[in-house]
Amino acid sequence: MKSLMIQGAKIIATGSAIPSSSFSNHDMSKLVSTSDEWIFSRTGIRERRLLKGVDKSIVDLGVVASKKALDKISMHPSKIDLIILATSTPHDLFGSASKLQSEIGAYNAVAFDLTAACSGFVLSLVTASQFLQTGAYSNILVVGADVLSKWVDWSDRSTCILFGDAAGAAILQSCSLINNAILNFQLKTDGNYSKYLSIAYKQNTSAHPQLNIYQGSFKKIYMNGKEVYKFAVFQIPLSILKCLNSINMSVQEIDWLVLHQANERILIAIAQKLSISTNKVISNLRKYGNTSAASIPLALDEAVQDNKISSNDIVVISGFGAGLTWGTIVVRW
Repeated sequence: MKSLMIQGAKIIATGSAIPSSSFSNHDMSKLVSTSDEWIFSRTGIRERRLLKGVDKSIVDLGVVASKKALDKISMHPSKIDLIILATSTPHDLFGSASKLQSEIGAYNAVAFDLTAACSGFVLSLVTASQFLQTGAYSNILVVGADVLSKWVDWSDRSTCILFGDAAGAAILQSCSLINNAILNFQLKTDGNYSKYLSIAYKQNTSAHPQLNIYQGSFKKIYMNGKEVYKFAVFQIPLSILKCLNSINMSVQEIDWLVLHQANERILIAIAQKLSISTNKVISNLRKYGNTSAASIPLALDEAVQDNKISSNDIVVISGFGAGLTWGTIVVRW
């Protein structure tokens, strides 16, 4: 057992993966009554990626994203101490993190799933930083991956147009306190509104004849879009301001805002409430749609690859979604 001591934490690499199959709004219009103009004007989405093929899952995408992150810093998988897989669409209801661990060869790592839907990556980053700051672990791989195409009702126009499949990864490492990059975080949950976004359990109407046990299955995605929109636009600016205020930092000091990619209208409304230029808002929603736990690491990785984010930039990351759960992290890159 390692001795516990307060240290810093920093993100040292990112990676991402998307399926090869693209599904445009025009393609969608052949499936349900809609059009490219209708979808784009309401969501900002032009297309999304769908994972196709027999037995393909989040593990396949997570492996690619993880290996890309490892390759960027020439780190051998055996150096990873812990893997946190943020997902709400595991390939196994008992969890998929251990399968990911095996596939990338991170045999020294403890691995577990964390379920918080679209907020999953933010909660996983915070969880990882706590392990690093106590000195329990030195290198942690955080993966956000979801394949919501498996859980979408493809006849429901209100939801099927929104979601896509992807994975994103980040490697966090312990460091000295003076080099700490995770400046602050703020997390919240309000279960009173959990009904607004869910994949609910559906119980069979008849019980097992001998045991009187009612079994069942899970339904498809349900979302009350209007309520989720109001929640996000109200709560996320408050979360960001509270997070900044507690470390005496102003909105003007933000270089980049990386939000969960749910809807272009939400991104713009949050930026306006904070009086932040939309030029500072990282957005790739147009190409991928809402990829749930993968949306933030996917957007983050693309921004890094495009050289948008530079050393010492202040990056504010904020996720929101099912639960309803939301949170913010302030990072010095």
